[in-house]
Amino acid sequence: MATIPFFPPDLFDPDRQAFKDLLYEVGTDPEQRFILGRRTAELEEELRRSTGAEHVVACSSGTGGLNLAVQALGVGPGDEVIVPAFCCQPVASSVANLGATPVFADVDPYTMVIDPDDVARLIGERTKAIMPAHVFSIMADMPRINKIAKEHGIPVVEDAAVAEGAVLAGVPSGRWGDLGVFSFFQVKAFGTAGEGGVVLTDDAELAARVRRLRNHGQDGVHRFLHHEIGQNSRFDEIVAAFQLHRHAGFEERLERRARIADYYTERFAPLADRGLLAPPAGRDGRCYYVYSLLVRRRGDLRAWLTEQEIGSHVYYPVPLPGQPAFAAYAPEGAEWPGAQHASDHNLAIPIWPHLTDAQVEYIADAVCDFFN
Repeated sequence: MATIPFFPPDLFDPDRQAFKDLLYEVGTDPEQRFILGRRTAELEEELRRSTGAEHVVACSSGTGGLNLAVQALGVGPGDEVIVPAFCCQPVASSVANLGATPVFADVDPYTMVIDPDDVARLIGERTKAIMPAHVFSIMADMPRINKIAKEHGIPVVEDAAVAEGAVLAGVPSGRWGDLGVFSFFQVKAFGTAGEGGVVLTDDAELAARVRRLRNHGQDGVHRFLHHEIGQNSRFDEIVAAFQLHRHAGFEERLERRARIADYYTERFAPLADRGLLAPPAGRDGRCYYVYSLLVRRRGDLRAWLTEQEIGSHVYYPVPLPGQPAFAAYAPEGAEWPGAQHASDHNLAIPIWPHLTDAQVEYIADAVCDFFN
């Protein structure tokens, strides 16, 4: 069995010629428009149709989408936004960069997503928004979070960067919050050959503001007329063309990821009392951007997988409140045991849609052999 990398170098091999053709098409288009052109508008419309969102605004990245969403809500100095303590750092930096305070809520030690009970505990007079994030294989408990937010009249920014295509209780990811964000970073489920992201909302005023903010506060009609201080978070036409090309096969790739996850979960269920927890079984509220285990002897298992030439990956080994960048926002004496547990025990294994059945079986066998 050849080496199975965690980050495969051949993600876009089947699209290589299509990418070259699209690059030539955009480059030779008489319009010579390389950002925010008709292809970007077509992609926004395609995602609006497929998600059911009233408005979809393409932007430079998932991080850019979070920055735009938080700014569109008017977050600024003196405000607080509740974010997960275990997550990718943009949930916190998007708040801090506006002079506001990220308030870290703990996560469930099993699912690794934000704990609604801790969210409710942390709400105060200065709370301007709540930003739950879907992580790895599991969507956050959006029904409970939305209920808490509604009771307090607080908007929700749904960080669905890793969860495009996931569905919880019949509602697609990105559609639960007042604003939702997807990422097109290369290794995401709907990744691209570069960067990109979108903001989704049903609120026309928020959508209009996000559109202005992504282009230096301009309204798209009057150039060099800046209605407010915005950002440069514009979308690339080549990326838009490539994503339009790849969208047709997105559901098939998602289904393949889900089938691999179903197989892993069934194989790993007997290992729960031996120090390995697989994500909860089922598909409701699952995204399978990566398949992340919780492992008591993580270092030993990772070394074993390396010997078997299987790549693996540890995410966020230090919770956000423990990062030097966010030390100023971590109250003295505060603890986040769920986040620490996730940081200490998560281990992701390959779940790429182009893995063969033989490779998937080999990976599962290797994990089971370690414990047996």
